[in-house]
Amino acid sequence: MNKSLFNSNSTIWSLDYPAVMGIINLSLNSFYNSSIVQLDQLLERVNNYIEEGVDLIDLGAMSSKPGSNIPDAQTELSLLLPAIKQIKAAFPNLILSIDTMRSEIAEQAILNGAHMINDISGGQFDPDMPKIINTYQVPYIMMHMRGIPKTMNQPEHLNYTNLSSEIMRFFVAQIKKFKDHGVYQIIVDPGFGFSKSLAQNFELLANLHLLSILDCPILVGISRKSMIYKQTNNDPEDALNGTTAAHMLALMEGAQILRVHDVKAAKQAVSIFNQYTKHKVINLS
Repeated sequence: MNKSLFNSNSTIWSLDYPAVMGIINLSLNSFYNSSIVQLDQLLERVNNYIEEGVDLIDLGAMSSKPGSNIPDAQTELSLLLPAIKQIKAAFPNLILSIDTMRSEIAEQAILNGAHMINDISGGQFDPDMPKIINTYQVPYIMMHMRGIPKTMNQPEHLNYTNLSSEIMRFFVAQIKKFKDHGVYQIIVDPGFGFSKSLAQNFELLANLHLLSILDCPILVGISRKSMIYKQTNNDPEDALNGTTAAHMLALMEGAQILRVHDVKAAKQAVSIFNQYTKHKVINLS
């Protein structure tokens, strides 16, 4: 286990790795129905996550399932702000990440107490995102995706000459752009299920360790995704066992943050992984 120190708008906080990030989805349009949370259920879901040992929460109001439309900014904000305020009032010490591609929503979220921003576009959707992240000096999760959720699985976005190399080039370019704006607290997410085929997702998982060269924490979001339930001939509701297996592989490949629907199962996987690595013999000399 290791630890990172983060600064969020002059507040210092730490995160022990591997960490588990619990998903809270305010949008009614989700590939996994059990992840949808109404406002009157919000605090109960957050409290359940805390009791299960969650390290941080990722709150979003925009569906990113394949083929979904991007809601207008006002709709997204009207869902997010009341939820942020409820969570901050009830759980003031909880680390809160906001899943958004819009800089103006990121700014409002930060002003209302969010600690970090999770941008599935990796800074491609909104050119003002680097400026906002720099202004408030919060950690930024940069995900790889081609296109937008509505178009990301079109054939042209699934055409890679070399998957790992092209994803690496994307991160190198985007990290440079953000660092040029004074943003250094960057977490990378290779974007499982976003503009990748089933085979490409497993290629990405098998080569996840290559991203360590970027010297950024690696976040993995594979919970109950199609790469799990299609491979196991299931549906999202029955994909927990496959998800846990994939989480263990991701941890062994260098993942430091797991973004999950099932906190308890993920924490158990992390516990087993930590004990395994503690006793692993590096050499026999």
